[in-house]
Amino acid sequence: MILLEWLETRTPAAPPRLLERIVEVVGPSAKAPASAAVLLAAAEGLLRDLTIQPALGRESALDLLTVDALVTYAFEFAAESPESFWDTTTEAIGRLSAVAQ
Repeated sequence: MILLEWLETRTPAAPPRLLERIVEVVGPSAKAPASAAVLLAAAEGLLRDLTIQPALGRESALDLLTVDALVTYAFEFAAESPESFWDTTTEAIGRLSAVAQ
């Protein structure tokens, strides 16, 4: 299943603007096979973009929610294949903690 289709099957559904932003951030990978790695990479990239801003205000709220949703969806996807859950967790910790350094 491609990532966009997988995202559209989530229950409860993401609000339309949030889903639109997720697809924007994921870019062409939205039409690739769904994977936790793609979701985590998108979350990491957006989080990096946010951390270089001199200050975050209300205008950053959607992007912060998008990072949160991408990470949540990565774990949801990984939970569908429990054998990969540990690897996804380890990858998430590594990617996201590296942003803070």
